[in-house]
Amino acid sequence: MRRKSAPNESGFTLVELVTVIILIGVLSALGIGLFASRSAFSPLLATQQIASATLLAQQASAGGNPANTLTIEQGGDNFRFIVGAGSGNPRTFEIPREGTSLSAPGGLPLTLTFDSKGAPSTGTNLQFTFSGDSTFQTCLSSLGAVYAGSCQS
Repeated sequence: MRRKSAPNESGFTLVELVTVIILIGVLSALGIGLFASRSAFSPLLATQQIASATLLAQQASAGGNPANTLTIEQGGDNFRFIVGAGSGNPRTFEIPREGTSLSAPGGLPLTLTFDSKGAPSTGTNLQFTFSGDSTFQTCLSSLGAVYAGSCQS
């Protein structure tokens, strides 16, 4: 006589399912905490935007173009860098502020004019400070170079 075997039972026990649900809840709570406090502001991007706008104004001044100015503004939601504001053909760069503020010598808005060698007409180093969750500094040297960090004497 042939014996019938019971079908193989497969699946998860209630304890295993509850354990997995608890682990997923803990991991998602940790993940939300890690990403919720992040700001979209990037100090590297801000430094690159200042450098790009400065380079355009320097190239215009070297070519005798009237777009040899750089205006730096702090709007409600954005930082704005305008090259050649009074030239009739301005170029505007914007990046989101994301709760960050910008301070510059003399306050904002700040308009810089560059000479034919690409140096700012102020003749001094200009220190820009972005303040928010952290503080980031960008320097525009008296020779026209832009770099991250504080200005050297």
